[in-house]
Amino acid sequence: MARRDAIVRVDLGDESATSEPVPETWLRSYLGGKGLGARYLYEELEPGTDPFGDDAVLLFLVGPLTGYLPGEQRYVVVTRSPLTGTFLDSYAGGEMASRLAGSLEDHVGVLVTGRAERPVALSVAGGEVTVEPAADLWGLDARETDERFPDAAVACIGPAGERRVSYATIASEGGDHHAGRGGAGAVMGAKRLKAVVARDEPPTPTEELRALRRRDEAAFAADDAGRWQAASETLETVDFADEVGVLPTRGWQEGAFDGAEDVGIEAARAAASGRERGDDPVPGGFRVQSASGIDREPDEETVPRGATPISLGSGLGIDDFDAVAALGSICDRLAQDVISSGNAVAWAIRASQEGHLERDLEFGDEAAARDLIEEIAERSTPLGDALADGVEAAAAEYGGEDLIPSVKGMALSSYDPRGASAMALAYATSDRGACHRRARPVEAEALAGADWTTADRVAAVVEEQDRRALCWSLVADDFVAEALPPEHIAEWLEAVGREREPAALERIGERVWTLVRLFNVREGFSRADDALPERLTEPLEGGPNDGTAIDPDAFETMLDRYYERRGWDEQGRPTRASLERLGLADLAVPESIGPGEPGGDRS
Repeated sequence: MARRDAIVRVDLGDESATSEPVPETWLRSYLGGKGLGARYLYEELEPGTDPFGDDAVLLFLVGPLTGYLPGEQRYVVVTRSPLTGTFLDSYAGGEMASRLAGSLEDHVGVLVTGRAERPVALSVAGGEVTVEPAADLWGLDARETDERFPDAAVACIGPAGERRVSYATIASEGGDHHAGRGGAGAVMGAKRLKAVVARDEPPTPTEELRALRRRDEAAFAADDAGRWQAASETLETVDFADEVGVLPTRGWQEGAFDGAEDVGIEAARAAASGRERGDDPVPGGFRVQSASGIDREPDEETVPRGATPISLGSGLGIDDFDAVAALGSICDRLAQDVISSGNAVAWAIRASQEGHLERDLEFGDEAAARDLIEEIAERSTPLGDALADGVEAAAAEYGGEDLIPSVKGMALSSYDPRGASAMALAYATSDRGACHRRARPVEAEALAGADWTTADRVAAVVEEQDRRALCWSLVADDFVAEALPPEHIAEWLEAVGREREPAALERIGERVWTLVRLFNVREGFSRADDALPERLTEPLEGGPNDGTAIDPDAFETMLDRYYERRGWDEQGRPTRASLERLGLADLAVPESIGPGEPGGDRS
């Protein structure tokens, strides 16, 4: 059983790969995954480094329990985002995660620097990494690349990454799984790194680990999170968001979609079960046809997850499940983030309607959406080229800055915060831009209703952010992490030789979140970037939250309370006192960081 106390350092410039130990104090303080990646990025990357430059750092990491825990296995990619300029951690599941863990043996991951002179791939086997030529793979999409390695697991870029689209993904299993938002795939493209290939089988668990898995699989299956995942993965978010009036619709103009049931959970179940849909039923799966007439047949047991029917369905006013699935399939093969792609198309439609673009675009037009998604990946038109750098970059060139809401350069994702003010705080303070996965208090807020106070909202966001930071340092399935108590996680870590007290685990999440904030502060981010776009002060139309909007004064008060709870100063900068409290006093910190008070009252 691998203890994972080393890392492989690869320099693509001279194609070297060396193994080096990870400092024991780092393993204790950060575990692996997000936490360890944050520490390496903070130490290795000079402030202001171009994400596409030769000195950019890119890490592929697993956690101490990858390959053992119940639920979907995951790996994480850590770098500086070319879309937002912030810290970026992006996760993908599937076979690649467990086979990467097995191939790395005693290593926790691979740290990549430099830029190759030619397209290359990294081959990982037996705890060693070799740099191999990959010119024959350059230009292939995610599925075509995956098919070149029938006996291995692959994480690769597609055309979007090769052309440095700022929200290009890293795809595995032919595009079924993605390290998605933020553009890690574009960083790979800049380094001319086409793929990482894991050649060994997953790690073999001890009998103690098997017993823990049997116990926690049963507990997970009985938990609400486990039942929800088993029922629908994340597709139920479409129906839930529509019901409570926070479903982004037609470019963030409305909070409910009259076609939600046609792209939601029941439509997905019908497709997955092989029930007839039109004249071309496919047993065990479904076939869709794009507007170009090209048949696109997603893998038989795969249906689009929550982000696809929201961003490419309700967000674009498309109420045909097959059309939405076709658009998702195109993004998957191009290896281009579906959320950012949907928002880019939605911005273009609204900009066209507002007179900023001389192009006829309408909501509900799948053919036009497909064409524009492909133009973005290929950078083949001036509009596609501009949108490849994000909606803010396109708006700066054409106008229409207030049409699609974004935070730190990343367009909002799955929930409209005008119907859930705690979600507004979660988006604003997210460490990689407007991401709903850092904290998702929208469900709790919907249940609590008017009973929730500002303090409740702040507490929910802080606690979820810290819990997710711990989860992603373990690199665990989000659903599983919600179901397992700290005592169980401590037992798992002890079984792999990483003893931790439950109370110490809870502190790791806060430590990692603060370290990432410090990284972003060093890159020039401040309270001014924890702002919501003016668009969200305009009332929602339709649904249960018709007429609601963000109150700017109430939001600023909530942000003040958030900083106070974290022990940061009024500009959102961690203080030296807060760093000392979390065991981060050894960090080299910017001169702007003041002493502060111990603070951080979590009561």
